[in-house]
Amino acid sequence: MSRAAATVIALLAVAASVVDAGTTATPAPTISCNDIIGHARTSRDAGYRLVLGVVSVPPARLTQVEATHSTPWTFWRKAGLVIRAGNVPVSVSIPRAWRRRAAITWGSSGTVSALTIAPCPTPPKLWNAYAGGFYLRLRHECVPLTFTVGRRTQTVRFGLGGTCPNG
Repeated sequence: MSRAAATVIALLAVAASVVDAGTTATPAPTISCNDIIGHARTSRDAGYRLVLGVVSVPPARLTQVEATHSTPWTFWRKAGLVIRAGNVPVSVSIPRAWRRRAAITWGSSGTVSALTIAPCPTPPKLWNAYAGGFYLRLRHECVPLTFTVGRRTQTVRFGLGGTCPNG
């Protein structure tokens, strides 16, 4: 085979892998209103923190991290999430640098690094609760989660199995 033909074949292989990588990327799952497990009248039950005015997240310190006895996520911490009934989706993601250390799940998302909670406008003036939590490789982590509502974004830290430094 000539050198030019080998170069063309190599370039085609690289192009095919780039196209394949773009088409196989898994989009963040969208959690539907069917995944709501209950409703709350307030956003601040049990030390929950208000984020961007529409998301109520667990306290900054969450103890009782449990072993899963499976890999890669060897630890688990249950933590519900509460979203104000409304017309705007809420995106939740773990920053890229943390995706080998932690994962999340709420509703029927499975174990993921990002998800979107669909807008659920009813019942009005209530908050919709979703079951879920955090998966970890280590028992103690200070995990950042980024919440996006419309064009606004806020990152919040969770001390799983302990307290975050400076917090």
